[in-house]
Amino acid sequence: MKKIGLLTSGGDASGMNAAIRAVVRTAITYKMKVVGFKKGFLGLIKDYALEMDSKSVSGIICQGGTILHTTRCPEFKEKKGRAKAIDVINKHKLEGIVVIGGEGSMRGLAELIEDSGIAGIGIPGTIDNDIFGTDYAIGFDTAVNVAVNAIDNIRDTATSHERLFLVEVMGRHAGYIAIFTGIASGVEDCLVPETISHIDILIDKLKAGHKRGKESSIVIVAEGDDAGGAFDIEKKIRKKTAWETRVSVLGHIQRGGRPTAIDRINASRLGVAAVEALKNGVTTKMVGLDKDDIAFVDLEDVWSKKKELSSEYIRMVDILST
Repeated sequence: MKKIGLLTSGGDASGMNAAIRAVVRTAITYKMKVVGFKKGFLGLIKDYALEMDSKSVSGIICQGGTILHTTRCPEFKEKKGRAKAIDVINKHKLEGIVVIGGEGSMRGLAELIEDSGIAGIGIPGTIDNDIFGTDYAIGFDTAVNVAVNAIDNIRDTATSHERLFLVEVMGRHAGYIAIFTGIASGVEDCLVPETISHIDILIDKLKAGHKRGKESSIVIVAEGDDAGGAFDIEKKIRKKTAWETRVSVLGHIQRGGRPTAIDRINASRLGVAAVEALKNGVTTKMVGLDKDDIAFVDLEDVWSKKKELSSEYIRMVDILST
């Protein structure tokens, strides 16, 4: 294999640049040329191409976001859109392609492989960490650390004013960020999409804490919780108590920031493994981490199978908040 394409797709995640760097430099090691495409699959359709060399990825390992930029591309979901992308692939004489992104990006890659016959490997990049086939996705560790730092700051105010804070974190369909942040921050409870939230039980738990001498409380709410977002839950609590309550929505700050060492290392490992897989004739797979080992999963499994949040983490929150 002499020439491969590279793009980032879907939501950005800190550590994507480390993966880009690893893909480019590994390809160069094996005498391959790399063509990067800006703005994800849209860039593949529009031919937003740039030749990448070692210098083009110098100094980016510490940067958040993605130097290749990313965007959603509804046009790529249609066969006509993918036909345009295939014309660009043929124009650049690409033999393989690496796509960094989440579940939707892996589906797009699989459809591209089916339509074009090009070899392709996916790298998981999503802060939600809900992608099947890998223990950790690029960006998750950084997002958790950003949220933990924010909650550490919020706790100072919560303690000073003896208030209940509801802190909303990202996680529309999965509670990984909420649970990991909650354990690391020592919060009073975590409300996540994987479990049914009962406001009366939450209130009783907080009251029990007050009786033990707690003067303030922090509850983390994943944005996709069945009881609603943090503002909805605050209203429900206000109807049942006289507590002074505040809401903080962390929002997109969780996507940004310098990637942690863990994200840089994981992204680098996955980038190297992706290129070496293409070199060895592997295709239609996503490379992931399974108990710290490199592993490959069929692309179709990525979106057809659900990654479950371990009940052990949920149990830990209950134990450690008593």
